[in-house]
Amino acid sequence: MSTAVHTAHHNDAVKGLGRAGMACYGVVYVIVAYLALQVAFGGGGQEADQTGALQEIASTSFGAVVLWVLAVGLLAFGVWQLLMAAFSYKWHEEGRKRTFKRIGAAVRGFVGISLGIAAIRTATGSGTQSGDQKQKQMTAELMSLPAGRIIVGLLALIVIGAGIASIVSGFRKSFMKDLETSQLPKSHWVERLGQVGYIAKGLGIAIVGVLLGIAALDANASEAGGLDSALRTLAGQPFGTVLLVVVAAGFAAFGIYAIAAAKAHRT
Repeated sequence: MSTAVHTAHHNDAVKGLGRAGMACYGVVYVIVAYLALQVAFGGGGQEADQTGALQEIASTSFGAVVLWVLAVGLLAFGVWQLLMAAFSYKWHEEGRKRTFKRIGAAVRGFVGISLGIAAIRTATGSGTQSGDQKQKQMTAELMSLPAGRIIVGLLALIVIGAGIASIVSGFRKSFMKDLETSQLPKSHWVERLGQVGYIAKGLGIAIVGVLLGIAALDANASEAGGLDSALRTLAGQPFGTVLLVVVAAGFAAFGIYAIAAAKAHRT
């Protein structure tokens, strides 16, 4: 079984589908950026998260077709990332760095598969929970466990840590080590897009972690929230509209980076 999985990891078709899926992942972030701008200026009815992006696509003329294409791509991206979590990142020295890279790939794998399933459910009209609803439900279930507040608090620290790691990756440009830059005709621009994108994405993740932490402190699951809640929390701060426009631009940059860098990602 493990031999077959290892062989699949090196299969050119699997790599090609995975890279195409990474581009689909980027498209979702570009649409999230558009929805974040609507939140910034008080318009739009969709939630500014990945689920909202899928629903926004569904509302267009060819939405169902596009959703099916995205579903295939996102599922392929998820499987590709899980294979990378198991066998890849050998260009990093063995140790903590490689382990963190593989953990990140595993998380992206589950996110990709989850988004692919959500795209199918949206395309077929089955309905799907928003990111905020999922977050609140998960937090409530964890809170009901013995030491639930402690578990949620620890999870909040992990999420905040993941956000900070993304921000640091953006400043250090360490994400470029995962790309074959010779495959990028405009590697300088890809690097800049990645910097801005990773910092913005990290900020969004960190705010989600802060909301989880507040929920743990107050023992109130309704105070938790996903990306939409994080962006609306940011919008409610002084100069919130300006901050949210900047973050939206960062999400767009990350999406374009993912599309542009897909063909050059190491496997």
